[in-house]
Parts: sequence; structure tokens; C-alpha cells
Amino acid sequence: MIMLPHRSTIAAAMAACALFVPLSACTQVIDTTGKAEPTSIGNKIDDSVVTTKVKAALLGDDYVKSLDVKVVTRKGEVMLSGFADNQAQIDRSILVTKGVEGVRNVDNKMSLKEGKQSVGNKIDDSVITAAVKSAMLQDPVMASMEISVSTRKGEVQLSGFVDSTLQLNHALDVAKGIEGVSAVVNKMSVKK
Repeated sequence: MIMLPHRSTIAAAMAACALFVPLSACTQVIDTTGKAEPTSIGNKIDDSVVTTKVKAALLGDDYVKSLDVKVVTRKGEVMLSGFADNQAQIDRSILVTKGVEGVRNVDNKMSLKEGKQSVGNKIDDSVITAAVKSAMLQDPVMASMEISVSTRKGEVQLSGFVDSTLQLNHALDVAKGIEGVSAVVNKMSVKK
């Protein structure tokens, strides 16, 4: 049985997100080419609250293994990515997400797990995920805070929102350049 955190704990977490998001927006590079419409600080806060609510709802659902589900929100559109054991789990994740207040649309980018994963694979995948995230953080072209990275058996899944097709392709190239990556799957979307 999963114990849900007390409401005051959830409220404190959402308040912390609300304080962090404006600070992180100060360092964000905004695309001035007109390809992506910038998001206001108010929208970023709203999206952070929606993301937190969706993660809490998925965590509270007995059927969804929320630790394998990545959640990114932009202007009320929630992107779900990561890996699920079966199609019913994906369907349940979408249903739970749609039931969260503030969710305007759900973009499903989840993939089905294939075969059993060994302990060695899990450790290797953790190292690969960390290396990809580190490379994204160090890369001047990437706004890596909006890209989620999941790895399963050496296959890296990138999801989230990017400013342009150029940035999307660059993210794929950065991930492909990491040792141990067998394939890179694009689940990213260009911001509208």
C-alpha cells in the first residue's frame, strides 16, 4: 500500500516549486527567431503546479508505476514519457493525468518495456542517463532542464519540449555521442 503525503506536505512542495521556477526562468535562453513562443513566468508556475499534481496523482494510483513515468508540462499540455510494463498501464496513466485539474491536453510519448531487465542493465542505464543529462547541462545549445532522459537496456529516450527543430536534432546528437548508448528515441516536441 502506498502512503500519500499529507496535504500540507504537497502544498509545501508546490510552494517550493513556485519559488524555484521564477529563479530558473532568469537563466533561460529565449529563442528570438520566432520559432517558439516564450512562456510567461505565470505560465511556468502554473505548469509546475500541474506537473506536481500529475506526479502526485500517478504516485497515488496503485496500478501506475509512476517512477518510470516522466511528466513535463507546457501551457497546460502534459507530456508523459518513459516506459510502462503494458498498454493498460499507459492507458491508466493517461486517464489519471486527464483527471488532474489544469490539464488541457495529454501527449502520450510512453513506450512499452521489452523483455526483462537485469540488475546490471539497470546500473548501466543509470550511468548512461546521468552521462546524457550531464552532457545536456554542459552544452550551450541545450535548455536541458526541459528535456527528460530515460534509459532502458542502453536505449535512451529523450522527451520534453525544445525551442526548435535544430535544438531537437542537436539533443539527439548529444545523446548519441555518449558511450554505452545503443539507440536514441525521440519523444520531444517543438514548442508551439
